[in-house]
Amino acid sequence: QVQLVESGGGLVQPGGSLRLSCAVSGIIFRMYGMGWYRQAPGKQREVVATITGGGSTNYADSVKGRFIISRDNAKMTVSLQMNSLKPEDTAVYYCNSRSAPFYPWGQGTQVTVSS
Repeated sequence: QVQLVESGGGLVQPGGSLRLSCAVSGIIFRMYGMGWYRQAPGKQREVVATITGGGSTNYADSVKGRFIISRDNAKMTVSLQMNSLKPEDTAVYYCNSRSAPFYPWGQGTQVTVSS
């Protein structure tokens, strides 16, 4: 069974940085694309960044140039380096498959950007 465990969230001031990590188990990790998603209060979940099994990346326009997605196939983790954070980045962040069908969603990690 696939399990996704996100970590690394927290409270940060505008302009600050955070690094999120997602530990993945239950799949042949290196073969599959992964993505980071976020859901703000009262809004639908949206894709933030994706990475293919080969390492090709794609970003939402709202985070392009500020966020970097990466993966470590040996450790079976996918990370999201978030820089120049803005209040509108406040959300619960999740990792999952790069595209549907999605694995069971993890608990997510809360990111709050506030002064």
